[in-house]
Amino acid sequence: MTNKFQIDSGSRRRTLALAACLVAGTALSTGAWAQGSTAPVLRFVVPFAAGSYTDNIARIVAPGIGQRLGQTVVIENKPGANGVIGADFVAKAAPDGQTILVGGASVNTVNPSLYKSLPYDPVKDLLPVARIGLLPFMLVAHPAVPANTIPELLAYAKQNPGKLAYGTPNATTFVGMETLKRGAGVEITSVPYKSSPQAVTDLMGNHVQVLIADFATAMPQVQAGKIKLLAVTMRKRSALLPDTPAISETVKDFDISAWTGLLLPGKASPAAAQKISDALQATLATPEVRDRLRAIGFDAQSLGPAEFGPFLRSEIVTWARLIKDAGVQPE
Repeated sequence: MTNKFQIDSGSRRRTLALAACLVAGTALSTGAWAQGSTAPVLRFVVPFAAGSYTDNIARIVAPGIGQRLGQTVVIENKPGANGVIGADFVAKAAPDGQTILVGGASVNTVNPSLYKSLPYDPVKDLLPVARIGLLPFMLVAHPAVPANTIPELLAYAKQNPGKLAYGTPNATTFVGMETLKRGAGVEITSVPYKSSPQAVTDLMGNHVQVLIADFATAMPQVQAGKIKLLAVTMRKRSALLPDTPAISETVKDFDISAWTGLLLPGKASPAAAQKISDALQATLATPEVRDRLRAIGFDAQSLGPAEFGPFLRSEIVTWARLIKDAGVQPE
């Protein structure tokens, strides 16, 4: 069956209690990062809502980068259109090294194949600075779903076509679920969201029944018994959840994971990219930062500009194949 990606779900009025909790613990006090600095403000643009895993990672690493560069840092959330709005903002920003996109798999390597056209060139208009690391995803479900394993979920979906709905807050999870549906031959309805916290909130309310979610957003609700964990989505089991099976144990070769990285406007200087990358590497070397990232299930595996560029280009090719194989038609 051919599926069509929906860019935006429209206005939703439900209270984002989960997002508020996440943001409250990571609120920024930018003045404390570089007091007295006369250097231009360094802007980290997050193309997703506050409380998303991209936002959480930005708020963990940004203070250390600001301190090492001697600059005040602010984080600006510019969600919408699956990250296209935020990415386009950075692509068109002044190439002075002061505006940084906190990008990732959805924004930089999935979108080029999900959309027939983008308002910017994802390769030429964004300069790779550094990959911060990798993030595993989990497949979670509402407790009312009569399935506790992937085989049980797929069997239920086959017996009840169209009865289940899944939330999709970003392109990575959308392609992941469409790949799973295609491989298993099941029908599960897609419901797009602007952020992961919003999708998890609706999952808890049984407005959607299934979701591929990041560790940081979903695990607190799993531990509280409000949603249940069925599997992890990478090729092998996660060291963080060794007793949780991987989807690939049921659906051969299934492998969906994400990364987060920093990018500058395409015409920014390589020297600016290297300077920011060096500040990131020094920040990631501190035990406190690594522990905070590990606590939200994020694996700090950094790449500098020279390695990050080829990685991005290879990922674009990989996701193009996944999207084609999943039968997803570009919007």
